[in-house]
Amino acid sequence: MHHDTALINMIAIGLGLAFVLGALANKLRLSPLVGYLLAGVIVGPFTPGFVADQALANQLAEIGVMLLMFGVGLHFSLKDLMAVKAIAIPGAIGQILVATLLGWGVATLMGWPVLHGVIFGFSLATASTVVLLRAMEERRLLETTRGKIAVGWLIVEDLACVLALVMMPVIAEVFGPDASGKELSISGLLASIGWTFVQLGLFVAVMLVVGRRVIPWVLERVAGTGSRELFTLCVLAIALGVAFGAAELFGVSFALGAFFAGMMLNESELSHKAAHDSLPLRDAFAVLFFVSVGMLFNPMIIVEHPWQVLATVVIIMFGKSAAAFFIVRAFGHSKSTALTISASLAQIGEFAFIIAGLGVALKILPPTGQSLVLAGALVSIMLNPVVFGLLDRWQARHKEIAPVPEVPDIPPGPSLDLQDHAIVVGYGRVGSELAQVLRDRGVPVLVIDDNREHVERAHAAGIPGIRGSAASDKVLAEAHPERATIAVLAIPQPLESGEVLAKLRAINPNLTLLARAHSDAEVKHLLAHGADGTVMAERELAYSLAEMIMSTPPYRSLRPGMPQPAASGT
Repeated sequence: MHHDTALINMIAIGLGLAFVLGALANKLRLSPLVGYLLAGVIVGPFTPGFVADQALANQLAEIGVMLLMFGVGLHFSLKDLMAVKAIAIPGAIGQILVATLLGWGVATLMGWPVLHGVIFGFSLATASTVVLLRAMEERRLLETTRGKIAVGWLIVEDLACVLALVMMPVIAEVFGPDASGKELSISGLLASIGWTFVQLGLFVAVMLVVGRRVIPWVLERVAGTGSRELFTLCVLAIALGVAFGAAELFGVSFALGAFFAGMMLNESELSHKAAHDSLPLRDAFAVLFFVSVGMLFNPMIIVEHPWQVLATVVIIMFGKSAAAFFIVRAFGHSKSTALTISASLAQIGEFAFIIAGLGVALKILPPTGQSLVLAGALVSIMLNPVVFGLLDRWQARHKEIAPVPEVPDIPPGPSLDLQDHAIVVGYGRVGSELAQVLRDRGVPVLVIDDNREHVERAHAAGIPGIRGSAASDKVLAEAHPERATIAVLAIPQPLESGEVLAKLRAINPNLTLLARAHSDAEVKHLLAHGADGTVMAERELAYSLAEMIMSTPPYRSLRPGMPQPAASGT
């Protein structure tokens, strides 16, 4: 019976623990990744209690890797990279070389072969996309010079890892332990590398010629059916199908196939919808990936090899960060920009696990190396918010002495210096209509939205706009709620709306707060968090349609008895 339910046990207990520990990490202002990895440690073979099936965990992790890489491809932006290519490309390559050499040096001191040391060093070179983007978003730096350099730098690191995933099997075949009995010649080595690139070239050619046309065409046809389930299924079938086909037909990795599937979907106008609809499953399997990685971590590594763990953390948090700092300064950027890039890269994550895992599978990295990588990741991800906190303090202290020239989030729009204004959170379909109606009636309006295009559209319409999450204290402060008379939450996310309502109520108790809801439960939640009133879209639509029906001749005589919408709130 145990074997029959091993998969259910793994998913149920793994996800349950990951949720609890991820929520706890989030509460402590750490990355949830720390919680997911610790959940894996708890259900792994090195700790007492329940032990998940490692073979199943590895297969779930493989799906997680595919969907993670699919997400990377879906958000891959050559335009973002080209904007900062002059510094991001040489900077990232230089930093990867420094980290690899430092890792190789530590591995040499431990008596490892050269190849093991190189793979170990390379796995310490790449930062976590999840951690970096979260830190940048919290500080509203994504659209600034610093943010663009950091993201461009990360894209180069990701591409280096994608190339490594292609080359590692070839390197293992030629230089790995299984190749020790084979005759090694230059021609044999070149033939092996050449054949790998031929297969890769064929795959890329097929994707560019066929995939670029077929994938968007299929998506458009499926989207035309109006079925959300079919569309989501289509996106996932493309992601996993291309990954499987790439491995079976062209001999390239699942991960690379999924990455290209994401890139091809990125070409489609429906890419945003594809990203949105596949996100829940991508997130779930990404969590299982981190749990399965945590299962491989032996906590005793900290006791048995303390100086090696310390050296690994030092390489991640100081070695490669120092390299990034000096490279950015060498390109003429300010000290503040250099420190921000260094802080962003002072951690490792997803690709480190993938590279280390593949290295162990190919026998070109010892299991101890993988445990050191995991220990380094856990410590660096936990300490990264502390590093950014110190950086924030330093920048606040030096701001008046040497202001940092920054590219603003978006081109400056109308002045934010308003009085007795209405704050509209969300400038989508509902918020944009509302803001326009209020303006037409002479109400001063200020918009908050985390979508760059929405804020640019508001500016074009002459409406002051702030880009960022309204749940951020810094963003709310810019909107001056203490001087406003009303705030309307026009976003469809009730949890975020509840958080914003509570903050607005604390800042200005006299502010009238209205919110958008889609169910009675959402109405209750929003009112409990400080809303004075809510509007349930479906109910208002029903009453509007009823009004129109009652205005037609057959029913006009019944109109006086027509019920009115019940008010939600006070």
